[in-house]
Amino acid sequence: MANSVTQRPFAGLSKNTFLLAFASLFADISTEMLYPVLPVFLTQTLKASGTIVGLVDGFAQAAQNIVQGFSGALSDKLQRRKQLALFGYFVAAIAKPLMGLATVWQGLFAARLLDRLGAGTRSAPRDALIASSADDANRGRAFGLEGVGDNAGAFLGPLLAVVLLYSFHVGMRSIFYLAVIPGLLAFVMVLFVRERPAAVKAKSKIDVSLRRFPSGYWKYLLVTALFGLGNSSNAFLILRTQEVGASLERTILIYAGFNLVAALISYPAGSLSDQWGRRNVLLTSFIIFLVGYLGFAVTRNLVLIAALFAFYGLF
Repeated sequence: MANSVTQRPFAGLSKNTFLLAFASLFADISTEMLYPVLPVFLTQTLKASGTIVGLVDGFAQAAQNIVQGFSGALSDKLQRRKQLALFGYFVAAIAKPLMGLATVWQGLFAARLLDRLGAGTRSAPRDALIASSADDANRGRAFGLEGVGDNAGAFLGPLLAVVLLYSFHVGMRSIFYLAVIPGLLAFVMVLFVRERPAAVKAKSKIDVSLRRFPSGYWKYLLVTALFGLGNSSNAFLILRTQEVGASLERTILIYAGFNLVAALISYPAGSLSDQWGRRNVLLTSFIIFLVGYLGFAVTRNLVLIAALFAFYGLF
């Protein structure tokens, strides 16, 4: 009987885990409704160059990554992870229609920064909530389930954009306005999360001594930094797909397929990391990334580009 319980697909996962997975689902529907059309909106509607596309996305992602560190430290100090996550989800949601109101690329740039600041603010406290919702033996699966929600939203978001654009003939700007709805649904999901009280009282000040972190953490941070230097924005892969002759509709569908693969692999990958070790799964993902980007660099065949996007989804 015990073995049958432990072998259930979602054994060991709590209600909080599912709520946070749904929050990621709705948040990514909101974000990914816009992501594949954002480069096109910048270049065709706002008449920005490809360089501006890279600048907007690069600075936005950098802002998200930087604020994550501060929000993580702040959530440790305040021991109010739910409230900080709620703030981030709300800011990211209201930033979406502000992008649609932009008439010059600088206005969209400001709204995109606000969006990513909200995403960065919520990330660390949300991850802390996920970590506290499962024991060590099931933690990889807990994050894997969140990854399913995250990537399923990234799959459904572009499909929803295609339906709105080509079936209901909604204007591109209206897509930005409608994206606020799933963004606010993500906020509502987190409202129902029950945060566990801290085991110890938080210190009055944040201890920023770098010596507190073990050597393994610094090695991982170095690897992550080196990888980040070589990694490019998916926006360029979207522009690459259009460059080889894909229509906007087909480009969005290819991008949706990429996210579908990512959604399907997330939970198995999290479960495998519980069994095989986090490092082994991470190394495998880096190899997939390398092969995928080599393919993007050498081919101009649209069918191969679509296949590479699907393969890249495994990363």
